[in-house]
Amino acid sequence: MIVRWLLAPVAVILLVSVALAVPRFFVERYDGPVSAHFDGKRFHNVPRSHDVDKSLFQVMRWLTTREPGPWTQRKDVFFYTPPARVSENLRVTFVNHSTVLLQVDGLNILTDPIWSERASPVGFAGPRRFREPGIRFDNLPPIDVVLISHNHYDHLDMQTIRRLAQEHDPLFVVPLGNHRYLAENGIDRVSEVDWWDELAVDGAVIHAVPAQHWSRRTAYDTNLALWAGYVVETSVGPVYFAGDTGMGPHFEAIRSRLGEPRLALLPIGAYLPRWFMSTQHIDPTEAVSAHALLGARQSMAIHFGTFMLGDDGQNQPATELGLALRAVDVPRNAFWIPGHGESRLFTAQDERLTRLVTR
Repeated sequence: MIVRWLLAPVAVILLVSVALAVPRFFVERYDGPVSAHFDGKRFHNVPRSHDVDKSLFQVMRWLTTREPGPWTQRKDVFFYTPPARVSENLRVTFVNHSTVLLQVDGLNILTDPIWSERASPVGFAGPRRFREPGIRFDNLPPIDVVLISHNHYDHLDMQTIRRLAQEHDPLFVVPLGNHRYLAENGIDRVSEVDWWDELAVDGAVIHAVPAQHWSRRTAYDTNLALWAGYVVETSVGPVYFAGDTGMGPHFEAIRSRLGEPRLALLPIGAYLPRWFMSTQHIDPTEAVSAHALLGARQSMAIHFGTFMLGDDGQNQPATELGLALRAVDVPRNAFWIPGHGESRLFTAQDERLTRLVTR
């Protein structure tokens, strides 16, 4: 009961802050052709029955009645310092949350980077960080490409984006309708992509792929921008980054069109309560199903243990993932649960799949 009363005013502050962030008449709409997932005004999931839209009443019901599991400030971070470039093999470093550094074929790619203390439109409230990033920002190698899956504050962190643009000048790859958020901050080195678009970058090929999710940064821009995952073709094999997603037919479609991933980065956290989260976030059991549907040679867990975004406890996603793997007799090393700041080297030939690199 105490937790509910403490969270209620924070919920109200956040909702008011988001509502006031941009007046309705200043909201810019994406102007593009109607498609299977765009009705001319707003984007939606395919099928439409999988849409995630929640009413203000549902949001307030969850925020004022939630009973989250335990979270504590953690110090178990590797603080890995990556090499400047990796020309052979694939090196993957889990920074934490959905931020992953991919180093392959001489290219450095970051997914959904967030180094801020809070995932929020305001600095005084909102989900705060329970673990420091596993790579210190000043220790990043030169970043060539940044993949943004959607515009929620824990995935499109403008403070981090601005710093990356200033110090690294990477290419930002964003789903349709998200360019404007970066342009408003003076960032124009942006490629905006639709589902199934293909983008060639410095010899690499990046595919934007469907996800089941939604978008919003203010009270007035719900689903005015698209959400997506990505598949990066590498010399080691395809790497799939799911972003945020619920269960849907897109996993099988990705496998059918782009092949089985060498590595799949799959979210496992922020899945409780299921009545609120199931359409937008897969749970650990569903992550194992996604691993199988994709035919992934190996998967890696992301989106857990850093920001308290759902009612699952800090360690609960990893624990439940282990149980889910055991229930279907999938080897534990086929679905890696990384330490924060942990790095692994993947090769095309290594049948053991991975080799641990922590320093």
